[in-house]
Amino acid sequence: MTTISDPEAVPAAAEQVRGTGGVLPHWKDGAPFAGTSSRTAPVYDPATGQVTKQVALASEADADAVIASAAAAFPGWRDTSLARRTQILFRFRELLNARKHEAAEIITSEHGKVLSDALGEITRGQEIVELACGLAHLLKGSLTENASTKVDVSSIRQPLGVVGIISPFNFPAMVPMWFFPIAIAAGNTVVLKPSEKDPSTANWLADLWKEAGLPDGVFTVLHGDKVAVDALLTDSRVKAISFVGSTPIAQYVYATGTDNGKRVQALGGAKNHMLVLPDADLDLAADAAVNAGFGSAGERCMAISALVVVDAVADELIAKIGERVATLRTGDGRRGCDMGPLVTGAHRDKVAGYVQAGVDAGAELVIDGRVSNPNQHFDGAADGFWLGPTLFDRVTPDMSIYTDEIFGPVLSVVRVDSYDQGLDLINSNPYGNGTAIFTNDGGAARRFQNEVQVGMVGINVPVPVPVGYYSFGGWKASLFGDTHAHGTEGFHFYTRGKVITTRWLDPSHGGLNLGFPQNI
Repeated sequence: MTTISDPEAVPAAAEQVRGTGGVLPHWKDGAPFAGTSSRTAPVYDPATGQVTKQVALASEADADAVIASAAAAFPGWRDTSLARRTQILFRFRELLNARKHEAAEIITSEHGKVLSDALGEITRGQEIVELACGLAHLLKGSLTENASTKVDVSSIRQPLGVVGIISPFNFPAMVPMWFFPIAIAAGNTVVLKPSEKDPSTANWLADLWKEAGLPDGVFTVLHGDKVAVDALLTDSRVKAISFVGSTPIAQYVYATGTDNGKRVQALGGAKNHMLVLPDADLDLAADAAVNAGFGSAGERCMAISALVVVDAVADELIAKIGERVATLRTGDGRRGCDMGPLVTGAHRDKVAGYVQAGVDAGAELVIDGRVSNPNQHFDGAADGFWLGPTLFDRVTPDMSIYTDEIFGPVLSVVRVDSYDQGLDLINSNPYGNGTAIFTNDGGAARRFQNEVQVGMVGINVPVPVPVGYYSFGGWKASLFGDTHAHGTEGFHFYTRGKVITTRWLDPSHGGLNLGFPQNI
Protein backbone atom coordinates (compact mmCIF):
# COMPACT_ATOMS: atom_id res chain seq x y z
CA MET A 1 0.00 0.00 0.00
CA THR A 2 1.26 3.47 -0.87
CA THR A 3 1.97 5.68 2.13
CA ILE A 4 3.07 9.26 2.64
CA SER A 5 5.74 9.75 5.26
CA ASP A 6 4.85 13.41 5.87
CA PRO A 7 1.06 13.84 6.18
CA GLU A 8 1.36 17.62 5.76
CA ALA A 9 3.28 17.37 2.49
CA VAL A 10 1.35 18.18 -0.66
CA PRO A 11 1.86 15.36 -3.20
CA ALA A 12 4.23 16.23 -6.02
CA ALA A 13 1.51 15.59 -8.58
CA ALA A 14 -0.55 18.38 -7.05
CA GLU A 15 2.41 20.74 -7.14
CA GLN A 16 2.67 20.30 -10.90
CA VAL A 17 -0.77 21.80 -11.47
CA ARG A 18 -0.93 24.23 -8.56
CA GLY A 19 0.13 27.41 -10.31
CA THR A 20 1.77 30.34 -8.55
CA GLY A 21 1.33 31.71 -5.06
CA GLY A 22 -0.09 28.50 -3.59
CA VAL A 23 -3.38 28.98 -5.44
CA LEU A 24 -4.79 26.12 -7.51
CA PRO A 25 -5.79 27.65 -10.87
CA HIS A 26 -8.44 26.79 -13.42
CA TRP A 27 -7.50 24.83 -16.55
CA LYS A 28 -8.18 26.00 -20.10
CA ASP A 29 -6.53 25.62 -23.50
CA GLY A 30 -4.48 22.72 -22.14
CA ALA A 31 -2.74 24.71 -19.38
CA PRO A 32 -3.28 26.25 -15.92
CA PHE A 33 -5.31 29.45 -16.09
CA ALA A 34 -5.09 31.90 -13.19
CA GLY A 35 -8.12 33.96 -14.19
CA THR A 36 -8.89 37.49 -13.09
CA SER A 37 -10.70 36.93 -9.80
CA SER A 38 -8.91 37.57 -6.53
CA ARG A 39 -11.36 35.38 -4.62
CA THR A 40 -10.03 32.11 -3.19
CA ALA A 41 -11.12 29.42 -0.75
CA PRO A 42 -8.95 27.37 1.63
CA VAL A 43 -8.27 23.69 0.99
CA TYR A 44 -7.61 21.64 4.13
CA ASP A 45 -5.84 18.44 4.97
CA PRO A 46 -8.67 16.95 7.08
CA ALA A 47 -6.32 14.67 8.99
CA THR A 48 -4.31 17.59 10.36
CA GLY A 49 -6.80 20.45 10.20
CA GLN A 50 -4.21 22.55 8.35
CA VAL A 51 -4.76 24.66 5.22
CA THR A 52 -2.52 23.27 2.46
CA LYS A 53 -3.42 25.63 -0.38
CA GLN A 54 -6.03 28.01 -1.73
CA VAL A 55 -8.23 27.35 -4.75
CA ALA A 56 -9.31 30.03 -7.20
CA LEU A 57 -12.99 30.98 -7.17
CA ALA A 58 -14.06 32.01 -10.65
CA SER A 59 -15.52 35.34 -11.60
CA GLU A 60 -18.09 35.60 -14.39
CA ALA A 61 -15.25 36.63 -16.72
CA ASP A 62 -13.23 33.56 -15.74
CA ALA A 63 -16.20 31.30 -16.40
CA ASP A 64 -16.77 32.94 -19.76
CA ALA A 65 -13.13 32.36 -20.73
CA VAL A 66 -13.18 28.67 -19.78
CA ILE A 67 -16.51 28.03 -21.52
CA ALA A 68 -15.24 29.88 -24.60
CA SER A 69 -12.19 27.60 -24.69
CA ALA A 70 -14.43 24.52 -24.65
CA ALA A 71 -16.76 26.00 -27.28
CA ALA A 72 -13.86 26.82 -29.60
CA ALA A 73 -12.52 23.26 -29.31
CA PHE A 74 -15.84 21.59 -30.07
CA PRO A 75 -15.94 21.71 -33.91
CA GLY A 76 -12.52 20.13 -34.25
CA TRP A 77 -13.19 17.42 -31.67
CA ARG A 78 -16.63 16.68 -33.10
CA ASP A 79 -15.04 16.06 -36.49
CA THR A 80 -12.18 13.95 -35.12
CA SER A 81 -12.49 10.37 -36.31
CA LEU A 82 -13.77 7.68 -33.99
CA ALA A 83 -10.51 5.84 -34.55
CA ARG A 84 -8.49 8.79 -33.25
CA ARG A 85 -10.83 9.37 -30.30
CA THR A 86 -10.49 5.70 -29.38
CA GLN A 87 -6.71 5.91 -29.42
CA ILE A 88 -6.75 8.89 -27.05
CA LEU A 89 -9.21 7.17 -24.71
CA PHE A 90 -7.04 4.07 -24.58
CA ARG A 91 -3.96 6.19 -23.91
CA PHE A 92 -5.76 8.00 -21.08
CA ARG A 93 -6.81 4.65 -19.63
CA GLU A 94 -3.24 3.38 -19.63
CA LEU A 95 -1.85 6.53 -18.03
CA LEU A 96 -4.59 6.48 -15.38
CA ASN A 97 -3.91 2.86 -14.56
CA ALA A 98 -0.15 3.43 -14.30
CA ARG A 99 -0.40 6.55 -12.14
CA LYS A 100 -3.57 6.12 -10.11
CA HIS A 101 -1.61 5.98 -6.85
CA GLU A 102 -0.67 9.63 -7.45
CA ALA A 103 -4.32 10.57 -7.66
CA ALA A 104 -5.15 8.48 -4.58
CA GLU A 105 -2.58 10.43 -2.56
CA ILE A 106 -4.08 13.74 -3.70
CA ILE A 107 -7.60 12.59 -2.78
CA THR A 108 -6.55 11.42 0.68
CA SER A 109 -4.68 14.66 1.34
CA GLU A 110 -7.78 16.77 0.60
CA HIS A 111 -10.77 14.54 1.32
CA GLY A 112 -9.40 12.45 4.18
CA LYS A 113 -10.56 9.00 3.07
CA VAL A 114 -8.03 6.23 3.53
CA LEU A 115 -5.66 5.50 0.66
CA SER A 116 -7.20 2.15 -0.19
CA ASP A 117 -10.62 3.78 -0.50
CA ALA A 118 -9.20 6.58 -2.66
CA LEU A 119 -7.55 4.03 -4.90
CA GLY A 120 -10.83 2.13 -5.09
CA GLU A 121 -12.75 5.15 -6.33
CA ILE A 122 -10.24 5.71 -9.12
CA THR A 123 -10.45 2.07 -10.12
CA ARG A 124 -14.24 2.36 -10.16
CA GLY A 125 -14.02 5.44 -12.37
CA GLN A 126 -11.62 3.60 -14.64
CA GLU A 127 -14.46 1.19 -15.44
CA ILE A 128 -16.24 4.04 -17.21
CA VAL A 129 -13.10 4.97 -19.11
CA GLU A 130 -12.90 1.38 -20.29
CA LEU A 131 -16.56 1.47 -21.32
CA ALA A 132 -15.90 4.68 -23.28
CA CYS A 133 -13.05 2.97 -25.14
CA GLY A 134 -15.79 1.04 -26.96
CA LEU A 135 -17.21 4.28 -28.34
CA ALA A 136 -17.20 3.16 -31.97
CA HIS A 137 -19.65 0.39 -31.19
CA LEU A 138 -21.74 2.44 -28.77
CA LEU A 139 -22.18 5.33 -31.21
CA LYS A 140 -23.26 3.21 -34.17
CA GLY A 141 -26.36 4.36 -36.02
CA SER A 142 -28.72 2.28 -38.13
CA LEU A 143 -29.85 2.07 -41.75
CA THR A 144 -32.96 0.67 -43.40
CA GLU A 145 -32.54 0.09 -47.11
CA ASN A 146 -35.54 0.59 -49.41
CA ALA A 147 -37.86 1.73 -46.62
CA SER A 148 -39.95 3.08 -49.50
CA THR A 149 -39.25 2.51 -53.17
CA LYS A 150 -35.63 3.59 -53.74
CA VAL A 151 -35.70 5.44 -50.40
CA ASP A 152 -33.27 4.62 -47.57
CA VAL A 153 -33.65 5.81 -43.98
CA SER A 154 -30.74 6.02 -41.57
CA SER A 155 -30.19 7.33 -38.06
CA ILE A 156 -27.07 8.77 -36.47
CA ARG A 157 -26.21 10.21 -33.08
CA GLN A 158 -24.22 13.42 -32.84
CA PRO A 159 -22.59 15.23 -29.92
CA LEU A 160 -24.29 18.13 -28.19
CA GLY A 161 -21.40 20.58 -27.84
CA VAL A 162 -20.09 21.93 -24.53
CA VAL A 163 -21.28 19.98 -21.49
CA GLY A 164 -20.88 20.97 -17.86
CA ILE A 165 -20.14 18.59 -14.99
CA ILE A 166 -20.72 19.78 -11.43
CA SER A 167 -19.31 17.21 -9.02
CA PRO A 168 -19.34 16.80 -5.20
CA PHE A 169 -16.51 16.54 -2.69
CA ASN A 170 -17.03 12.93 -1.65
CA PHE A 171 -15.68 11.35 -4.86
CA PRO A 172 -13.44 13.91 -6.59
CA ALA A 173 -12.25 11.33 -9.16
CA MET A 174 -15.00 8.74 -9.52
CA VAL A 175 -18.03 11.01 -9.94
CA PRO A 176 -16.50 13.15 -12.71
CA MET A 177 -15.41 9.93 -14.38
CA TRP A 178 -19.02 8.75 -14.43
CA PHE A 179 -19.53 11.49 -17.00
CA PHE A 180 -16.54 12.95 -18.83
CA PRO A 181 -15.14 9.79 -20.48
CA ILE A 182 -18.48 9.20 -22.18
CA ALA A 183 -19.05 12.86 -23.01
CA ILE A 184 -15.60 13.15 -24.58
CA ALA A 185 -15.87 9.81 -26.40
CA ALA A 186 -19.16 10.98 -27.91
CA GLY A 187 -17.48 14.08 -29.35
CA ASN A 188 -18.39 16.74 -26.78
CA THR A 189 -16.12 19.13 -24.92
CA VAL A 190 -16.25 19.32 -21.13
CA VAL A 191 -16.16 21.96 -18.43
CA LEU A 192 -15.67 20.29 -15.04
CA LYS A 193 -16.62 22.28 -11.93
CA PRO A 194 -15.26 20.25 -8.99
CA SER A 195 -15.92 20.83 -5.32
CA GLU A 196 -13.82 23.60 -3.86
CA LYS A 197 -13.19 21.34 -0.82
CA ASP A 198 -10.92 18.90 -2.72
CA PRO A 199 -10.23 20.44 -6.13
CA SER A 200 -6.71 19.27 -7.04
CA THR A 201 -7.74 15.93 -8.54
CA ALA A 202 -9.55 17.77 -11.35
CA ASN A 203 -6.35 19.52 -12.44
CA TRP A 204 -4.43 16.27 -12.19
CA LEU A 205 -6.95 14.64 -14.53
CA ALA A 206 -6.72 17.58 -16.94
CA ASP A 207 -2.96 17.22 -17.08
CA LEU A 208 -3.32 13.49 -17.69
CA TRP A 209 -5.70 14.14 -20.61
CA LYS A 210 -3.14 16.48 -22.13
CA GLU A 211 -0.45 13.82 -21.84
CA ALA A 212 -2.83 11.35 -23.49
CA GLY A 213 -3.05 13.62 -26.54
CA LEU A 214 -6.48 15.18 -26.03
CA PRO A 215 -6.66 18.46 -27.97
CA ASP A 216 -6.54 21.65 -25.92
CA GLY A 217 -9.93 22.90 -24.79
CA VAL A 218 -11.71 19.53 -24.94
CA PHE A 219 -11.33 19.07 -21.17
CA THR A 220 -11.35 22.22 -19.05
CA VAL A 221 -11.66 22.88 -15.31
CA LEU A 222 -13.55 25.76 -13.74
CA HIS A 223 -13.08 26.13 -9.99
CA GLY A 224 -15.48 28.12 -7.90
CA ASP A 225 -18.73 28.47 -6.03
CA LYS A 226 -22.22 29.55 -7.04
CA VAL A 227 -20.84 32.06 -9.56
CA ALA A 228 -19.24 29.23 -11.53
CA VAL A 229 -22.28 26.98 -11.18
CA ASP A 230 -24.70 29.66 -12.37
CA ALA A 231 -22.47 30.44 -15.34
CA LEU A 232 -22.68 26.83 -16.48
CA LEU A 233 -26.44 26.72 -15.90
CA THR A 234 -27.21 29.88 -17.86
CA ASP A 235 -24.61 30.14 -20.64
CA SER A 236 -26.19 29.28 -23.98
CA ARG A 237 -22.97 27.63 -25.19
CA VAL A 238 -23.37 24.90 -22.55
CA LYS A 239 -25.83 22.33 -23.88
CA ALA A 240 -26.07 19.83 -21.02
CA ILE A 241 -25.39 19.57 -17.29
CA SER A 242 -24.49 16.52 -15.21
CA PHE A 243 -24.71 17.10 -11.45
CA VAL A 244 -24.27 15.07 -8.27
CA GLY A 245 -25.00 16.57 -4.85
CA SER A 246 -27.70 17.21 -2.30
CA THR A 247 -31.37 17.14 -3.27
CA PRO A 248 -32.05 20.88 -2.73
CA ILE A 249 -29.14 21.82 -4.99
CA ALA A 250 -30.10 19.12 -7.50
CA GLN A 251 -33.57 20.66 -7.69
CA TYR A 252 -32.04 24.10 -8.27
CA VAL A 253 -29.65 22.79 -10.93
CA TYR A 254 -32.43 20.94 -12.73
CA ALA A 255 -34.87 23.86 -12.65
CA THR A 256 -32.32 26.49 -13.67
CA GLY A 257 -30.67 24.36 -16.33
CA THR A 258 -33.89 23.28 -17.99
CA ASP A 259 -35.24 26.84 -17.84
CA ASN A 260 -32.21 27.74 -19.92
CA GLY A 261 -32.89 25.04 -22.49
CA LYS A 262 -30.33 22.47 -21.34
CA ARG A 263 -30.46 18.76 -20.87
CA VAL A 264 -29.94 18.06 -17.18
CA GLN A 265 -29.28 14.92 -15.18
CA ALA A 266 -29.17 15.93 -11.51
CA LEU A 267 -28.48 13.16 -9.02
CA GLY A 268 -29.62 14.20 -5.56
CA GLY A 269 -29.45 12.97 -2.00
CA ALA A 270 -30.05 9.61 -0.42
CA LYS A 271 -31.19 7.80 2.69
CA ASN A 272 -30.16 4.26 1.96
CA HIS A 273 -31.80 1.43 3.89
CA MET A 274 -30.55 -2.09 4.57
CA LEU A 275 -33.30 -4.54 5.51
CA VAL A 276 -32.17 -7.53 7.59
CA LEU A 277 -34.57 -10.47 7.84
CA PRO A 278 -34.44 -13.10 10.64
CA ASP A 279 -33.01 -15.79 8.37
CA ALA A 280 -30.03 -13.67 7.29
CA ASP A 281 -26.44 -14.61 8.06
CA LEU A 282 -25.97 -12.10 10.87
CA ASP A 283 -22.17 -12.17 10.72
CA LEU A 284 -22.34 -11.27 7.04
CA ALA A 285 -24.95 -8.60 7.79
CA ALA A 286 -22.85 -7.11 10.59
CA ASP A 287 -19.77 -6.93 8.37
CA ALA A 288 -21.84 -5.31 5.64
CA ALA A 289 -23.42 -2.76 7.99
CA VAL A 290 -20.05 -1.63 9.31
CA ASN A 291 -18.46 -1.51 5.87
CA ALA A 292 -21.36 0.33 4.23
CA GLY A 293 -22.11 2.62 7.17
CA PHE A 294 -18.63 3.73 8.15
CA GLY A 295 -16.55 3.35 4.99
CA SER A 296 -15.25 6.73 3.83
CA ALA A 297 -16.57 8.08 7.15
CA GLY A 298 -20.10 7.70 5.79
CA GLU A 299 -19.46 10.37 3.15
CA ARG A 300 -20.92 8.29 0.31
CA CYS A 301 -24.17 8.77 -1.54
CA MET A 302 -24.49 4.98 -1.44
CA ALA A 303 -23.67 4.62 2.27
CA ILE A 304 -26.09 2.65 4.41
CA SER A 305 -27.41 4.98 7.09
CA ALA A 306 -30.69 3.28 8.07
CA LEU A 307 -30.40 -0.32 9.24
CA VAL A 308 -33.92 -1.76 9.19
CA VAL A 309 -33.90 -4.91 11.31
CA VAL A 310 -36.69 -7.34 12.13
CA ASP A 311 -36.94 -7.06 15.90
CA ALA A 312 -36.35 -10.75 16.59
CA VAL A 313 -32.68 -10.49 15.57
CA ALA A 314 -31.98 -6.83 16.35
CA ASP A 315 -30.20 -7.32 19.68
CA GLU A 316 -27.90 -10.00 18.30
CA LEU A 317 -27.05 -7.96 15.19
CA ILE A 318 -26.33 -4.81 17.21
CA ALA A 319 -23.98 -6.78 19.48
CA LYS A 320 -22.10 -8.12 16.47
CA ILE A 321 -21.80 -4.62 14.99
CA GLY A 322 -20.43 -3.34 18.29
CA GLU A 323 -17.78 -6.06 18.36
CA ARG A 324 -16.61 -5.07 14.90
CA VAL A 325 -16.59 -1.33 15.54
CA ALA A 326 -14.34 -1.91 18.55
CA THR A 327 -11.65 -3.23 16.20
CA LEU A 328 -11.71 -0.26 13.82
CA ARG A 329 -8.75 2.08 13.68
CA THR A 330 -9.79 5.67 13.03
CA GLY A 331 -7.15 8.16 11.98
CA ASP A 332 -4.97 9.53 9.20
CA GLY A 333 -5.79 7.73 5.97
CA ARG A 334 -2.10 7.57 5.07
CA ARG A 335 -1.28 5.43 8.10
CA GLY A 336 -3.20 2.29 7.21
CA CYS A 337 -6.28 3.23 9.24
CA ASP A 338 -9.77 1.86 8.56
CA MET A 339 -11.63 5.19 8.64
CA GLY A 340 -10.41 8.73 8.15
CA PRO A 341 -11.69 12.16 9.22
CA LEU A 342 -14.60 14.14 7.85
CA VAL A 343 -13.84 16.57 5.05
CA THR A 344 -14.01 19.86 7.00
CA GLY A 345 -14.36 21.02 10.57
CA ALA A 346 -17.72 22.59 9.77
CA HIS A 347 -19.05 19.32 8.40
CA ARG A 348 -17.71 17.41 11.42
CA ASP A 349 -19.55 19.82 13.71
CA LYS A 350 -22.75 19.43 11.68
CA VAL A 351 -22.63 15.64 11.97
CA ALA A 352 -21.91 15.90 15.71
CA GLY A 353 -25.00 18.10 15.97
CA TYR A 354 -27.09 15.33 14.44
CA VAL A 355 -25.73 12.91 17.03
CA GLN A 356 -26.87 15.21 19.82
CA ALA A 357 -30.24 15.66 18.11
CA GLY A 358 -30.68 11.89 18.10
CA VAL A 359 -29.94 11.72 21.81
CA ASP A 360 -32.35 14.58 22.49
CA ALA A 361 -35.07 12.84 20.46
CA GLY A 362 -34.83 9.71 22.61
CA ALA A 363 -32.83 7.33 20.41
CA GLU A 364 -30.51 4.93 22.24
CA LEU A 365 -26.88 5.90 21.64
CA VAL A 366 -25.04 2.56 21.55
CA ILE A 367 -21.69 3.88 20.31
CA ASP A 368 -20.79 7.57 20.58
CA GLY A 369 -18.21 8.64 18.03
CA ARG A 370 -17.93 12.11 19.54
CA VAL A 371 -15.98 10.99 22.59
CA SER A 372 -12.76 9.10 23.11
CA ASN A 373 -13.62 5.43 23.34
CA PRO A 374 -11.06 3.15 25.01
CA ASN A 375 -12.30 0.32 22.80
CA GLN A 376 -11.49 2.28 19.63
CA HIS A 377 -8.03 2.68 18.14
CA PHE A 378 -7.08 6.20 17.04
CA ASP A 379 -4.08 7.33 15.02
CA GLY A 380 -4.25 10.93 13.91
CA ALA A 381 -3.33 14.53 14.66
CA ALA A 382 -5.26 16.24 17.43
CA ASP A 383 -6.55 18.99 15.15
CA GLY A 384 -7.98 16.69 12.49
CA PHE A 385 -11.69 16.67 11.74
CA TRP A 386 -12.53 13.52 13.67
CA LEU A 387 -15.79 11.83 14.49
CA GLY A 388 -15.73 8.10 15.10
CA PRO A 389 -18.26 5.43 14.15
CA THR A 390 -21.59 6.13 15.81
CA LEU A 391 -24.46 3.68 16.30
CA PHE A 392 -28.02 4.42 17.37
CA ASP A 393 -30.73 1.91 18.27
CA ARG A 394 -34.50 2.34 18.53
CA VAL A 395 -34.60 5.16 16.00
CA THR A 396 -38.05 6.19 14.80
CA PRO A 397 -38.98 7.66 11.40
CA ASP A 398 -39.79 11.09 12.87
CA MET A 399 -36.24 11.70 14.16
CA SER A 400 -33.86 13.91 12.18
CA ILE A 401 -31.17 11.22 12.28
CA TYR A 402 -33.57 9.15 10.18
CA THR A 403 -35.17 11.78 7.95
CA ASP A 404 -32.03 13.74 7.00
CA GLU A 405 -29.03 12.74 4.92
CA ILE A 406 -26.34 13.12 7.57
CA PHE A 407 -23.38 12.23 5.33
CA GLY A 408 -21.26 11.00 8.21
CA PRO A 409 -20.43 7.82 10.15
CA VAL A 410 -23.81 7.58 11.86
CA LEU A 411 -25.74 4.32 11.57
CA SER A 412 -29.35 4.22 12.81
CA VAL A 413 -31.13 0.98 13.66
CA VAL A 414 -34.88 1.07 13.04
CA ARG A 415 -36.68 -1.99 14.38
CA VAL A 416 -39.62 -3.45 12.47
CA ASP A 417 -41.93 -6.41 13.07
CA SER A 418 -41.85 -7.94 9.60
CA TYR A 419 -40.67 -7.80 6.00
CA ASP A 420 -43.83 -5.93 5.00
CA GLN A 421 -43.31 -3.24 7.60
CA GLY A 422 -39.69 -2.82 6.53
CA LEU A 423 -40.64 -2.59 2.85
CA ASP A 424 -43.32 0.01 3.61
CA LEU A 425 -40.78 2.08 5.54
CA ILE A 426 -38.32 2.07 2.65
CA ASN A 427 -40.96 2.83 0.02
CA SER A 428 -42.44 5.70 2.03
CA ASN A 429 -39.07 7.45 2.23
CA PRO A 430 -38.76 10.40 -0.19
CA TYR A 431 -35.34 9.19 -1.37
CA GLY A 432 -34.82 6.22 -3.64
CA ASN A 433 -31.12 5.95 -4.38
CA GLY A 434 -29.84 2.59 -3.11
CA THR A 435 -31.08 -0.17 -0.84
CA ALA A 436 -30.18 -3.69 0.23
CA ILE A 437 -31.78 -6.77 1.72
CA PHE A 438 -29.98 -9.46 3.68
CA THR A 439 -31.69 -12.82 3.65
CA ASN A 440 -31.19 -16.46 2.68
CA ASP A 441 -34.75 -16.67 1.36
CA GLY A 442 -34.71 -16.43 -2.43
CA GLY A 443 -38.43 -15.79 -2.58
CA ALA A 444 -38.18 -12.84 -0.21
CA ALA A 445 -35.24 -11.43 -2.14
CA ARG A 446 -37.05 -11.74 -5.46
CA ARG A 447 -40.13 -10.10 -4.01
CA PHE A 448 -38.01 -7.27 -2.60
CA GLN A 449 -36.27 -6.48 -5.89
CA ASN A 450 -39.67 -6.32 -7.56
CA GLU A 451 -41.53 -4.28 -4.96
CA VAL A 452 -38.96 -1.84 -3.57
CA GLN A 453 -39.16 1.66 -5.07
CA VAL A 454 -35.45 2.36 -5.31
CA GLY A 455 -33.16 2.68 -8.32
CA MET A 456 -30.30 0.41 -7.21
CA VAL A 457 -30.88 -2.76 -5.21
CA GLY A 458 -28.45 -5.12 -3.48
CA ILE A 459 -29.27 -8.66 -2.40
CA ASN A 460 -26.73 -9.54 0.30
CA VAL A 461 -24.70 -6.68 -1.23
CA PRO A 462 -24.72 -3.57 0.99
CA VAL A 463 -23.48 -0.98 -1.52
CA PRO A 464 -25.07 -1.96 -4.83
CA VAL A 465 -23.07 0.31 -7.14
CA PRO A 466 -23.54 -1.11 -10.64
CA VAL A 467 -20.65 -1.97 -12.92
CA GLY A 468 -19.82 0.63 -15.54
CA TYR A 469 -21.85 -0.84 -18.38
CA TYR A 470 -25.06 -0.58 -16.34
CA SER A 471 -26.60 2.75 -15.39
CA PHE A 472 -26.20 4.47 -12.01
CA GLY A 473 -29.05 6.46 -10.53
CA GLY A 474 -31.92 6.56 -8.10
CA TRP A 475 -35.63 7.20 -8.07
CA LYS A 476 -37.88 9.80 -6.44
CA ALA A 477 -35.99 12.72 -4.83
CA SER A 478 -32.65 11.08 -5.64
CA LEU A 479 -32.82 11.97 -9.36
CA PHE A 480 -34.09 14.92 -11.35
CA GLY A 481 -34.20 14.23 -15.06
CA ASP A 482 -34.95 11.01 -16.89
CA THR A 483 -31.43 9.74 -17.59
CA HIS A 484 -29.11 7.91 -15.22
CA ALA A 485 -25.33 8.12 -15.26
CA HIS A 486 -22.93 6.04 -17.35
CA GLY A 487 -23.75 2.84 -19.22
CA THR A 488 -25.50 3.18 -22.56
CA GLU A 489 -27.76 5.83 -21.00
CA GLY A 490 -24.70 8.06 -20.76
CA PHE A 491 -24.05 7.87 -24.48
CA HIS A 492 -27.70 8.63 -25.12
CA PHE A 493 -27.60 11.66 -22.80
CA TYR A 494 -24.52 13.17 -24.45
CA THR A 495 -25.76 12.74 -28.01
CA ARG A 496 -28.89 13.62 -29.96
CA GLY A 497 -30.49 11.69 -32.74
CA LYS A 498 -30.75 12.66 -36.37
CA VAL A 499 -32.69 10.71 -39.01
CA ILE A 500 -31.79 11.01 -42.70
CA THR A 501 -34.13 10.00 -45.51
CA THR A 502 -32.31 9.51 -48.82
CA ARG A 503 -33.46 9.01 -52.39
CA TRP A 504 -31.19 8.78 -55.44
CA LEU A 505 -33.20 8.96 -58.66
CA ASP A 506 -32.76 8.91 -62.40
CA PRO A 507 -32.57 12.38 -64.04
CA SER A 508 -36.34 12.38 -64.40
CA HIS A 509 -38.37 13.22 -61.32
CA GLY A 510 -41.73 12.09 -60.09
CA GLY A 511 -43.66 15.25 -60.91
CA LEU A 512 -45.84 17.37 -58.66
CA ASN A 513 -47.69 15.71 -55.81
CA LEU A 514 -49.06 17.82 -52.96
CA GLY A 515 -50.27 14.84 -50.96
CA PHE A 516 -48.57 13.35 -47.92
CA PRO A 517 -45.89 10.73 -48.79
CA GLN A 518 -47.41 7.25 -48.76
CA ASN A 519 -44.23 5.19 -48.28
CA ILE A 520 -44.90 2.72 -51.09
